[in-house]
Amino acid sequence: MSSFSKIPAKTTADEIKQAFRENLNSGLGRLERFATKNDLYLALALTVRDRLFERIVETMDTYGGVNARRVAYLSAEYLPGRHLENNLLNLGITDVTQEALRELGYDLDEIAAQEEEPGLGNGGLGRLASCFMDSLASIEVPALGYGIRYEFGIFDQVIRDGWQEEITDKWLRFGNPWEIARPDIAYSVKSGGRTETFTDEQGNFRVRWIPDTEVRGTAYDTPIAGYRVNTCDVLRLWRAEAVESFDFAAFNHGDYYRAVQDKVVSENITKVLYPNDDVEVGKELRLKQQFFFASCSLQDMLKIHALLGGTPATLHEKWAVQLNDTHPAVAVAELMRLLVDEHGLGWEEAWEITRNTFAYTNHTLLPEALEKWTVGLFGKLLPRHLEIVYEINQRFLDEVRAAVPGDGARVARLSLIDESGPRYVRMAHLACAGSHMINGVAQLHSELLKQTVLRDFAELWPEKFCNVTNGVTPRRFVALSNPGLTRLITSRIGDRWLQDLNRLRKLEPLADDNEFQKQWREVKLANKGRLAALIAERTGIKVAPESLFDVQVKRIHEYKRQHLAALHIITLYLRLRRDPQADVPARTFIFGGKAAPGYFMAKRIIKLINSIGEIVNTDSAVRDRLKVVYFPDFNVTNAQFIYAAANLSEQISTAGKEASGTGNMKFALNGALTIGTLDGANVEIREEVGAENFFLFGLTADEIEEAKRRGYRPRDYYEQNSTLREVIDFIASGALGRGDAELFRPIVENLLDKDPFLLLADYQPYIDAQEQVSTLWRDQRAWTRRSILNTARMGKFSSDRSIRDYCARVWNIQPTEQ
Repeated sequence: MSSFSKIPAKTTADEIKQAFRENLNSGLGRLERFATKNDLYLALALTVRDRLFERIVETMDTYGGVNARRVAYLSAEYLPGRHLENNLLNLGITDVTQEALRELGYDLDEIAAQEEEPGLGNGGLGRLASCFMDSLASIEVPALGYGIRYEFGIFDQVIRDGWQEEITDKWLRFGNPWEIARPDIAYSVKSGGRTETFTDEQGNFRVRWIPDTEVRGTAYDTPIAGYRVNTCDVLRLWRAEAVESFDFAAFNHGDYYRAVQDKVVSENITKVLYPNDDVEVGKELRLKQQFFFASCSLQDMLKIHALLGGTPATLHEKWAVQLNDTHPAVAVAELMRLLVDEHGLGWEEAWEITRNTFAYTNHTLLPEALEKWTVGLFGKLLPRHLEIVYEINQRFLDEVRAAVPGDGARVARLSLIDESGPRYVRMAHLACAGSHMINGVAQLHSELLKQTVLRDFAELWPEKFCNVTNGVTPRRFVALSNPGLTRLITSRIGDRWLQDLNRLRKLEPLADDNEFQKQWREVKLANKGRLAALIAERTGIKVAPESLFDVQVKRIHEYKRQHLAALHIITLYLRLRRDPQADVPARTFIFGGKAAPGYFMAKRIIKLINSIGEIVNTDSAVRDRLKVVYFPDFNVTNAQFIYAAANLSEQISTAGKEASGTGNMKFALNGALTIGTLDGANVEIREEVGAENFFLFGLTADEIEEAKRRGYRPRDYYEQNSTLREVIDFIASGALGRGDAELFRPIVENLLDKDPFLLLADYQPYIDAQEQVSTLWRDQRAWTRRSILNTARMGKFSSDRSIRDYCARVWNIQPTEQ
């Protein structure tokens, strides 16, 4: 890794001003006096982008010169957040840019606010990929991130009458100044049709794919700058286009629709993030998306490899390809097709190259989340690939039978084809068979993987399995989102901690320092004031910054148990209604997150939270003690305000369901205390920060399995706990539904009759843990001490450490210092 002294050449305010005006006048054709705020943003973005692409050229020259091994990160999702301020930070030119703009009469914050956030992901998976890209560049690992340039990303969320409504995310409507289109980097991607066999000139048996559909994938490159180093990696996203976008003959015959039909159909592939796959046409489009970006990416790697003097036979020596979950798993079959059918390699050699090229990251313990495609659909779209999957499967199962003779049940469980009912291609199995390493994303998750969904693979190939605990970039999630805390920490321990997060340990001796505690509280209060103003602007709800900010922001899902937090709010509300003098410290409950458009129960939970807020926020008896906020359209930009302001981080998923989580890391890094279960990375966070600095509750994963084995009866908890019964009955009464008792009946019946994620079993332990929270909050000195220690002990959870672990355990790559 480069030394900190290797900061890029100094940029002056005059240089920024000159480049800014040139881009505004020449690049955009605007007179400064008529420029809109968006014009100013575009001019500044282009000014910064120019410097980034200079770095890219230098980086390519450096890596090409040493022919370094590269990482290709294949992910269907990226959530980078806004680029401008992050790039200024990583380039080390934030202050000089502020100075330049101030001299021109502009405000950097106002200009930066014009940027549309790219919504190229659904949640943690996409944000993790973006953290990893930041760290790959920052520790100087040559890398290309590959994905899809969705025209419309994750929907924008609005809350109307308490319900989520989805609005189209038109993130490209004003253009994207950070990307450069590469029409010269384009590849043909085929689908459908049939295959035929033939014998080549050397007498070898071959297969020819005769597709009936073809689209072109064009590259769009976005620079990813490392922090205070010269390295700048590339995020390369693919856009689908028609091979021929206009049928002139059809147009001349008056068939105007058919003249552009190919263009419309082809571009649909990259039109929207995650089309609704409840219907067959949606499933087909999603599989097309996955194959499209996997094929473009592999063709691109082979081309780059050839330009650097490599041959297909040496691809695995120079490329480490990471499959980020199962979405790109079809790449295993596609690389085999490219090597065998297009480049003429033998099967055994091609399979050895493929397995040594790929590694697979699993992100879920939910069996239903492991993607699989019907054999009919897979064969219709990818007939040659289905043949390849069958061949891989036959050879693989022969290996299994040799290892465990006579165990037909295990053979069936390991098969790449699920034949227990309608036949499916199991994409996680394909990824496991075609990769040399398989990793989970937290210690608990990795162990549970080997015990549950991938148990048979772990027993067959124990040497393939390892753990790489997730991490987050401190550049975006502290330096950028929490500048007050960054200044305070830097004033005491210097600024090297942003490159080596373990240096935060130097804060530990300050945890009992009165002056430092006072400054720490002042920073947090200022962040809470900033968020309170934003809440008032977005929701009209006024909250007290002095209250305890109790926060749960993440994708809405039953296993994440936002409705358990809702039960706690009702518990406090009913207690205060009975006894207005009850000792309940003032709390502001802040929720945020999006529910999948077709997820009935998740959308009902959003309505429940908002209905509780409607009652609590308007009841004069409690509104100065409790407030409930549902912050709309939770995304990276909004998250940066929320993480910095939180006092309490709610990480209350059912134990054994969350793979890792990274929101838990961002909260703790910003000084929030965690209330949580032993799930995902919570286990390691608690180990690092100390059990006494973590509010633990709930059944463990083993205890949950035992409860289910014995026959879990949620209604028993309801009948035996009078407080819980009062809360559930309050929901069932219709009091939260303006008298409509049917509104939340599905939630009530689900909890009493099924409770698949054991809310009722964990209810009382959760309430008890929340009482511990209230007790500690009353002692601000003790709370602040624990807050400081949380931040000080979070060094393990940097994405820089995660990437170093991947380099050592998975990729066999060394950083390349420029």
